[in-house]
Amino acid sequence: MKKNTLITLLSVLGIGIVFFLILQNNKKNNEEKVAVVAEKNSDVAVRTAPVLAEDMSGEIKVNGTFLPNRQAQISAEMGGQLIALYVKEGSYVRAGQSIGRLAGDKIDVNISSARANLDNAQMALNRYEQAYKTGGVTALQLDQARLQVKNARAQLQSAQLTSGDTNVISKVSGIVNQKFVEVGSVVGAGTPIVEVVDISSVKLKVDVDQSIVTQLGLGNTVKVQPDVIEGALDGRITFIAPSASGALKFPVEITVPNSFNKLKAGMYGSAVFTRASDAKVLTIPRTAFVGSVSDNLVFVVKNGIAYLTKIQSGINYGEKVEVVSGLKASDQVVVSGQINLTDKTKVKVLK
Repeated sequence: MKKNTLITLLSVLGIGIVFFLILQNNKKNNEEKVAVVAEKNSDVAVRTAPVLAEDMSGEIKVNGTFLPNRQAQISAEMGGQLIALYVKEGSYVRAGQSIGRLAGDKIDVNISSARANLDNAQMALNRYEQAYKTGGVTALQLDQARLQVKNARAQLQSAQLTSGDTNVISKVSGIVNQKFVEVGSVVGAGTPIVEVVDISSVKLKVDVDQSIVTQLGLGNTVKVQPDVIEGALDGRITFIAPSASGALKFPVEITVPNSFNKLKAGMYGSAVFTRASDAKVLTIPRTAFVGSVSDNLVFVVKNGIAYLTKIQSGINYGEKVEVVSGLKASDQVVVSGQINLTDKTKVKVLK
């Protein structure tokens, strides 16, 4: 009986070993087949487009943001308690207008004291002048009395100027955009009380390419198209940056009259420039860029391999973007499938 049981166990064990070896062999064969398939299909499918040399003369739109003509935070020139605020948010103020007042009790006391000191010094000087005529005082004593009058008068003028500082005066004309403190607050010298914004005219700030900025001049008329208003407005270039920003763009400001204050600071608009050039420019589709256009990265396909390439982009023409450097005409750039690529990936170009 025991012998038969042992034989049965050995048979089962043998069958198990054989089955395990078969599974391992099948797994190895499957892995080899998968590896072969992966090797055959290692190329990433992409679509490409050529770099073109095109004539892009004509109108070019550059987007920007409207800025106020002037903007200032109105502050107190001295510290104290704000006891009156004559304006509120939305109020119109003129340059030189008082918008608030600080407590001046201590300053009034200083003025009274300085005036009394001046009166005493003046009376003393009168006595010294009479005494000097009879030889009762020396010339030196008379000069000292005159100096005391001069010093007392200067102290009174200083106290009076300080008294004027209790009035908070707006240095610009415009609309109160924001109020920072309430009546009763104790403020320090230089603490902002309100913000005044002048939008009687606004400035559209745009960043332009070097090929455009060389054709611009201060005072030139430019068409401006606000996003929120139908039609175009005539603007005048009032600022051209002397140096480029980090993105190799030149900030330009175009001042636009703002009748009825329809345009607000922070709104978007476009400046329409006319580009006149006989030379052709290199362009690629906007979809060729990896990430945003400002990143200036594209994949260039050469001999079946995609190379991540840094370029310098220029004017944005909508669906096309100018290439200033980094590519040449007829180069092939990837326009679809970049998400599956890294530098030097093998690719298969789809027709």
